[in-house]
Amino acid sequence: MLAHRLLLATSRPSHAGARAPRARICAGVCHNHPLAMPKMKTHSGAKKRFKVTGGGKVRARHAFSSHILEKKSPKRKRTLAAPVILSDHDTPRVKKMLGVGS
Repeated sequence: MLAHRLLLATSRPSHAGARAPRARICAGVCHNHPLAMPKMKTHSGAKKRFKVTGGGKVRARHAFSSHILEKKSPKRKRTLAAPVILSDHDTPRVKKMLGVGS
């Protein structure tokens, strides 16, 4: 496998006193050898909004809790302040965005 990734750097003509061509390792994308699939990236918006608990459930913030709070009762605002567990239907989609195994 390593022999496939080594390329000879032969850009200079060989003449007396020149160094021997060095082998370099192909970094990133090789044009003639396909590399492994790229890594999954974590969705940056999802990682700010969701957290996976130890048991595998997804925890999120309540909706309707950030503004227009004057008309809401104190009891309702206290209830909205506690985190909510996401429904079973939304959990696989969020876990995929977070890169967590389902």
